[in-house]
Amino acid sequence: MILGYVRVSTVEQNEARQLVTMEKYNVEKVFTEKVSAKDTNRPELQELLEYVREGDTVVIHDFSRLARSTKDLLDIVELFEYKNVTLISAKENIDTSTPTGKLMLTMIGAINEFERTNLLERQREGIAIAKAEGKYKGRKEVKVDNFEEYYSKYKNRELNKSQLAKELGVSRPTLDKLIKEHEENNAK
Repeated sequence: MILGYVRVSTVEQNEARQLVTMEKYNVEKVFTEKVSAKDTNRPELQELLEYVREGDTVVIHDFSRLARSTKDLLDIVELFEYKNVTLISAKENIDTSTPTGKLMLTMIGAINEFERTNLLERQREGIAIAKAEGKYKGRKEVKVDNFEEYYSKYKNRELNKSQLAKELGVSRPTLDKLIKEHEENNAK
């Protein structure tokens, strides 16, 4: 069976280009989620990892959709190898059923992690310089008028967190922060 994994980091992002890849490879079943790839603890990824069977092929648009770190990527590939599952990454043109594909996967994973580490380091340096010059203020604080009304709906189970976040137009982590701040302010 040909399976696909599609992931975007936030609800606002669009997975259209990844879905084009799924069509191109005639993917029969797609696992889709809108969460960060900070680790492999993602519901749809875990479902995919449990679902795959010997002889299946998993198609991804690119490696960054599957894993953020080389370690996570290689752990997933190792699990696929154990289950005799092929991984195809369209953007990198890698097919793990070939020796060249296996070699390239290891090299690309290492390069991706190197690039990500360098990017984060440059970002930290830039923020430090901007702070020293008094130019960095951080992200703008998210304020929601009449949050108490929305919070009551959440507490009364009229809305779950996903619905509430969508209604407020914020991400789940931002909603969690708003709820925590609201509860701390009301506990005083």
